[in-house]
Amino acid sequence: MKKMTAVLAAVLVAGLGFGAVDARAANEYEPQMKAAYAKYVAGWLNDPAVISAIKAQNAKHASMSAGDIDKADKTWRAEKKAGGGDMMNGVLSNALSKFLQGKKAASGGLITEMFVMDNKGMNVGQSDPTSDYMQGDEAKWQKTFSVGPDAQFVDDVEFDDSTKSFQAQISGTISDGGAAIGAITVGMNVEKLQ
Repeated sequence: MKKMTAVLAAVLVAGLGFGAVDARAANEYEPQMKAAYAKYVAGWLNDPAVISAIKAQNAKHASMSAGDIDKADKTWRAEKKAGGGDMMNGVLSNALSKFLQGKKAASGGLITEMFVMDNKGMNVGQSDPTSDYMQGDEAKWQKTFSVGPDAQFVDDVEFDDSTKSFQAQISGTISDGGAAIGAITVGMNVEKLQ
Protein backbone atom coordinates (compact mmCIF):
# COMPACT_ATOMS: atom_id res chain seq x y z
CA MET A 1 0.00 0.00 0.00
CA LYS A 2 2.87 2.40 0.81
CA LYS A 3 4.44 1.80 -2.59
CA MET A 4 1.11 2.45 -4.32
CA THR A 5 0.64 5.67 -2.32
CA ALA A 6 4.14 6.84 -3.28
CA VAL A 7 3.47 6.08 -6.95
CA LEU A 8 0.12 7.88 -6.82
CA ALA A 9 1.75 10.91 -5.19
CA ALA A 10 4.45 10.96 -7.89
CA VAL A 11 1.81 10.77 -10.64
CA LEU A 12 -0.17 13.61 -9.06
CA VAL A 13 2.91 15.79 -8.74
CA ALA A 14 3.90 15.12 -12.35
CA GLY A 15 0.34 15.56 -13.59
CA LEU A 16 -0.09 18.89 -11.84
CA GLY A 17 3.10 20.19 -13.38
CA PHE A 18 5.03 20.85 -10.20
CA GLY A 19 8.71 21.27 -10.89
CA ALA A 20 11.64 20.51 -8.64
CA VAL A 21 11.61 23.89 -6.93
CA ASP A 22 7.95 24.45 -6.13
CA ALA A 23 7.44 21.00 -4.63
CA ARG A 24 10.03 21.76 -1.95
CA ALA A 25 9.16 23.11 1.45
CA ALA A 26 10.91 26.21 2.75
CA ASN A 27 12.84 24.12 5.25
CA GLU A 28 15.03 22.89 2.40
CA TYR A 29 16.08 26.52 1.86
CA GLU A 30 16.01 27.50 5.52
CA PRO A 31 19.80 27.59 6.03
CA GLN A 32 20.30 29.78 2.94
CA MET A 33 17.38 32.01 3.89
CA LYS A 34 18.69 32.50 7.41
CA ALA A 35 22.15 33.30 6.02
CA ALA A 36 20.67 35.85 3.59
CA TYR A 37 18.56 37.34 6.40
CA ALA A 38 21.69 37.71 8.54
CA LYS A 39 23.59 39.30 5.63
CA TYR A 40 20.92 41.62 4.20
CA VAL A 41 18.50 42.33 7.07
CA ALA A 42 19.61 41.62 10.64
CA GLY A 43 22.36 44.25 10.63
CA TRP A 44 19.96 47.18 10.27
CA LEU A 45 16.99 46.04 12.37
CA ASN A 46 18.24 48.17 15.26
CA ASP A 47 18.57 51.25 13.03
CA PRO A 48 16.87 54.29 14.64
CA ALA A 49 14.65 54.61 11.54
CA VAL A 50 13.19 51.16 12.25
CA ILE A 51 13.03 51.31 16.05
CA SER A 52 11.58 54.81 16.28
CA ALA A 53 8.88 54.08 13.67
CA ILE A 54 7.74 50.93 15.49
CA LYS A 55 7.78 52.59 18.91
CA ALA A 56 5.82 55.59 17.61
CA GLN A 57 3.14 53.34 16.10
CA ASN A 58 3.00 51.17 19.24
CA ALA A 59 2.30 54.31 21.27
CA LYS A 60 -0.21 55.66 18.74
CA HIS A 61 -2.15 52.38 18.61
CA ALA A 62 -1.87 51.43 22.29
CA SER A 63 -5.59 51.92 22.94
CA MET A 64 -6.90 50.39 19.68
CA SER A 65 -9.58 47.78 20.27
CA ALA A 66 -10.04 44.61 18.24
CA GLY A 67 -12.93 46.37 16.48
CA ASP A 68 -10.72 49.35 15.61
CA ILE A 69 -8.07 47.03 14.21
CA ASP A 70 -10.66 45.15 12.15
CA LYS A 71 -12.00 48.44 10.78
CA ALA A 72 -8.47 49.56 9.81
CA ASP A 73 -7.83 46.21 8.11
CA LYS A 74 -11.09 46.48 6.14
CA THR A 75 -10.16 50.01 5.04
CA TRP A 76 -6.74 48.78 3.89
CA ARG A 77 -8.24 45.86 1.95
CA ALA A 78 -10.73 48.16 0.22
CA GLU A 79 -7.94 50.58 -0.72
CA LYS A 80 -5.77 47.71 -1.99
CA LYS A 81 -8.63 46.54 -4.19
CA ALA A 82 -9.17 50.11 -5.44
CA GLY A 83 -5.46 50.57 -6.22
CA GLY A 84 -4.70 52.94 -3.35
CA GLY A 85 -6.13 55.41 -0.90
CA ASP A 86 -5.21 57.71 1.96
CA MET A 87 -4.32 54.98 4.46
CA MET A 88 -2.27 52.87 2.05
CA ASN A 89 -0.55 55.87 0.48
CA GLY A 90 0.32 57.20 3.94
CA VAL A 91 2.06 53.97 4.92
CA LEU A 92 3.80 53.45 1.57
CA SER A 93 5.20 56.98 1.60
CA ASN A 94 6.39 57.10 5.22
CA ALA A 95 10.08 57.19 6.14
CA LEU A 96 10.25 53.53 7.17
CA SER A 97 8.69 52.38 3.90
CA LYS A 98 11.21 54.45 1.94
CA PHE A 99 13.99 52.90 4.05
CA LEU A 100 12.68 49.37 3.29
CA GLN A 101 12.30 50.15 -0.42
CA GLY A 102 15.97 51.16 -0.51
CA LYS A 103 17.06 47.97 1.25
CA LYS A 104 14.99 45.86 -1.16
CA ALA A 105 16.53 47.62 -4.17
CA ALA A 106 20.04 47.03 -2.80
CA SER A 107 19.45 43.25 -2.57
CA GLY A 108 19.80 42.72 -6.33
CA GLY A 109 16.46 40.94 -6.70
CA LEU A 110 16.91 38.53 -3.79
CA ILE A 111 14.40 40.39 -1.60
CA THR A 112 10.98 40.55 -3.21
CA GLU A 113 9.17 42.37 -0.40
CA MET A 114 9.60 43.53 3.19
CA PHE A 115 7.18 44.77 5.77
CA VAL A 116 7.52 45.73 9.41
CA MET A 117 4.72 45.12 11.92
CA ASP A 118 3.99 46.68 15.31
CA ASN A 119 3.22 44.97 18.61
CA LYS A 120 -0.36 44.27 17.47
CA GLY A 121 0.63 42.90 14.06
CA MET A 122 -0.32 45.96 12.01
CA ASN A 123 1.88 47.30 9.21
CA VAL A 124 4.29 50.08 10.16
CA GLY A 125 6.21 50.26 6.88
CA GLN A 126 6.61 48.16 3.76
CA SER A 127 8.46 47.99 0.48
CA ASP A 128 5.36 46.96 -1.46
CA PRO A 129 1.63 46.99 -0.71
CA THR A 130 0.47 44.01 1.31
CA SER A 131 -2.94 42.44 0.75
CA ASP A 132 -3.98 43.27 4.31
CA TYR A 133 -2.99 45.66 7.08
CA MET A 134 -3.28 43.29 10.04
CA GLN A 135 -0.75 40.45 10.15
CA GLY A 136 -1.34 39.59 13.82
CA ASP A 137 -3.57 36.65 12.94
CA GLU A 138 -0.87 35.06 10.76
CA ALA A 139 2.09 32.79 11.56
CA LYS A 140 4.59 35.44 10.43
CA TRP A 141 3.68 37.54 13.49
CA GLN A 142 2.48 34.84 15.87
CA LYS A 143 5.66 32.76 15.53
CA THR A 144 7.97 35.75 15.94
CA PHE A 145 6.73 38.67 18.04
CA SER A 146 4.53 36.44 20.21
CA VAL A 147 7.44 34.05 20.85
CA GLY A 148 10.09 36.58 21.87
CA PRO A 149 13.15 38.62 20.93
CA ASP A 150 15.19 36.02 19.00
CA ALA A 151 12.38 34.19 17.21
CA GLN A 152 12.45 33.48 13.48
CA PHE A 153 9.95 31.71 11.26
CA VAL A 154 10.52 30.41 7.73
CA ASP A 155 7.39 29.76 5.67
CA ASP A 156 6.83 27.44 2.70
CA VAL A 157 8.05 28.11 -0.82
CA GLU A 158 5.31 29.30 -3.18
CA PHE A 159 5.20 30.37 -6.80
CA ASP A 160 4.43 34.09 -7.10
CA ASP A 161 2.50 34.89 -10.27
CA SER A 162 3.33 38.61 -10.17
CA THR A 163 7.10 38.06 -10.23
CA LYS A 164 7.06 34.63 -11.93
CA SER A 165 9.46 33.29 -9.32
CA PHE A 166 9.54 30.88 -6.41
CA GLN A 167 9.50 32.74 -3.12
CA ALA A 168 9.43 32.10 0.59
CA GLN A 169 9.14 34.42 3.56
CA ILE A 170 11.35 34.62 6.60
CA SER A 171 10.08 36.56 9.57
CA GLY A 172 11.82 37.70 12.73
CA THR A 173 11.16 39.61 15.91
CA ILE A 174 12.43 43.19 16.16
CA SER A 175 13.68 44.07 19.64
CA ASP A 176 14.79 47.16 21.49
CA GLY A 177 16.83 46.76 24.65
CA GLY A 178 16.05 43.04 24.73
CA ALA A 179 12.26 43.51 24.55
CA ALA A 180 10.18 42.56 21.52
CA ILE A 181 8.56 45.64 19.96
CA GLY A 182 7.54 44.37 16.51
CA ALA A 183 8.40 41.99 13.70
CA ILE A 184 9.57 41.95 10.10
CA THR A 185 8.71 39.69 7.19
CA VAL A 186 11.08 39.41 4.25
CA GLY A 187 10.09 37.70 1.02
CA MET A 188 12.99 36.08 -0.83
CA ASN A 189 13.33 34.73 -4.35
CA VAL A 190 14.69 31.28 -3.51
CA GLU A 191 16.09 30.90 -7.02
CA LYS A 192 18.58 33.66 -6.16
CA LEU A 193 19.80 32.12 -2.89
CA GLN A 194 23.48 31.15 -2.86
